[in-house]
Amino acid sequence: MTTRGIRGATTVSADERESILSATRELLTSILEANPDLRTEDIASAVFTVTEDIASAYPALAARQIGWDLVPMMCAREIPVPDSLPLCIRALIHWNTELPQADIHHVYLRDAVKLRPDLAARA
Repeated sequence: MTTRGIRGATTVSADERESILSATRELLTSILEANPDLRTEDIASAVFTVTEDIASAYPALAARQIGWDLVPMMCAREIPVPDSLPLCIRALIHWNTELPQADIHHVYLRDAVKLRPDLAARA
């Protein structure tokens, strides 16, 4: 079986715990909807990153809140690139699947659409 990556990103309006958790749940739910064959037990791992201006909650907690209890997850900080998109949460989900890369649907929400308009348009 092949492991494929699913990318996603979203933004929040402020560094507030519930905003971070709500936006992350929305992102993960959207990724699940865009990839209907994705089952939690087929997720090898997930990595979440946040920009420097987010520190009030771990995005992985939102994943646990939607039932990803056994998925290995890690949260990290993005490198502080000048003029990068602020208040951004990114996800990389490693999915064990037989689907080809072209059939994987990446999800970009809110202001994060600016990061990959080419992929956001495919969804």
